[in-house]
Amino acid sequence: MDRRQFVNAGAAAPLALAASPLVVPLAARAQARPKDVLVVANEFGPNSLDIQTIGANRPAYGVSWLCYDRLMTYGKRTLPDGRVMYDRNKLEPELAESWQMAPDGMSVTFKLRKNAKFHDGTPVTAKDAKWSFDRAVSVGGFATFQMGAGSLEKPEQFVVVDDHTFRVVFLRKDKLTMNNIAVPVPCIFNSELVKKNATPQDPWGLAWTRNNVAGGGAYKVEAFRPGQEIVYVRNDDWKSGPLPKLRRIVQREVPNAGNRRALLLKGDIDMTYDMPPKDFSEMAKEGGGVKVTTMPIENSMFYVGMNVTRPPFDNVKIRQAVAFAIPYEKIMDAALYGRGAKLYGAASSKVGTTAWPQPTGYRTDIARAKALMAEAGAAAGFETTLSIDLGGATGGEPAAILIQESLAQIGIKAQINKIPGATWRAALLKKDMPLILNRFGGWLDFPEYFFYWCYHGQNAVFNTMSYQNAKLDKVITNARFAESKALYDSFVREMIQIAYDEVPRIPLFQPSQDVAMQSNVQGYMYWFHLQPDYRQLSKV
Repeated sequence: MDRRQFVNAGAAAPLALAASPLVVPLAARAQARPKDVLVVANEFGPNSLDIQTIGANRPAYGVSWLCYDRLMTYGKRTLPDGRVMYDRNKLEPELAESWQMAPDGMSVTFKLRKNAKFHDGTPVTAKDAKWSFDRAVSVGGFATFQMGAGSLEKPEQFVVVDDHTFRVVFLRKDKLTMNNIAVPVPCIFNSELVKKNATPQDPWGLAWTRNNVAGGGAYKVEAFRPGQEIVYVRNDDWKSGPLPKLRRIVQREVPNAGNRRALLLKGDIDMTYDMPPKDFSEMAKEGGGVKVTTMPIENSMFYVGMNVTRPPFDNVKIRQAVAFAIPYEKIMDAALYGRGAKLYGAASSKVGTTAWPQPTGYRTDIARAKALMAEAGAAAGFETTLSIDLGGATGGEPAAILIQESLAQIGIKAQINKIPGATWRAALLKKDMPLILNRFGGWLDFPEYFFYWCYHGQNAVFNTMSYQNAKLDKVITNARFAESKALYDSFVREMIQIAYDEVPRIPLFQPSQDVAMQSNVQGYMYWFHLQPDYRQLSKV
């Protein structure tokens, strides 16, 4: 959608501006929209309205967060410079007004709000909570693996005590369990509504919830046009938190970054993110009516992943050769414009700290890379494919070109394969791409959580390299359930060392979450799922 189409579409919508955006000054144009209406433009939007469907992309996380409630949410904390982010150490009530841990620490009992209702007016009960948790641990794929990250694994763990009392029985003591209940996956569905639209072949109603919402969250979906826009309208009967100030959000897809920047600077939209680092860097310096907020993404890395199940990347020396051939500084300067933290060039290849993510000992060394290729019997090189996500192409594509050029110096001819953002997750699930450029961020800010998703032999979707190592699996499990800090620290150092020596994925940098918005947009808060929480935003 170009700017002309965008503005024309806006003129046809209920939030049409009173005057032509071509003649109204920036400040007046932004102010012309009602204060309770927010217009957002992104590179791409959700490909599903249900986070638990197979292949649901990152924007689908935002739908879950806005349109469904969870039993708990996270508190917030303000950093010394005034930026606001979630507080991983502070759990607060959402659909559950309170909870009580059992004396033996092996269960938790939630008291649900008695006045909570789903969007269709149906009261929320503990039966809905149980059905929703049963669904999450049973549908398979991303949702079920996410639940397992907090030892939520079996329907038998979830008990209806009475209409408004729900108990979760723990299989084991796991420090991630309570935090995991507050992430987007274990959201509460209107169970009867979904069951009405389920089939014997699809007992959990996934086909229906892909395009329909069955929640009771702060916002309803008024319109969903995949590839074009999603429109949210406030649920005025929401009881699980303060009523949002924004009545309506129009989130449109504008793939071209230059068009999104122009729309923002001309006042036609209120917010955008996932822009090229260059644009954010320039807009941050320009100031004016637009402000940019930046936050390092916790437990996250941009990386090169290699499929270790097939030649040539089943050879560790080939993987190490690629790690020494990566043009790290060029990527940081030309693709990232310095907007990230370096995860390369450590003084030593020996891991001496539990910090995560942390730099590897790899750095650009073409001579060493060539020597490793020779040791691997691949001095003549080979051909391969480097796949990238077009949904993250603003930084990914220039990085891929630089990597392609550098690999050619050691005899690796890599053809760049561009995959649309809407189908990138499905492509990862196939586990058949030899070489990829990708980003992963763990919701729960613990290194063992990252490793559980990305390196464990259970081979989850985000173990994009299909890496399996029984020794590392054991170390990850030991770290998850370590009985002392000393043991925990030693296990974390060991698992990082194994990952960096074996190098199935090559860390490049820790990315930043950048968001640009009009100066009158207030209340932005960084969340681990990287989606804006419109419930907290307002316009002044």
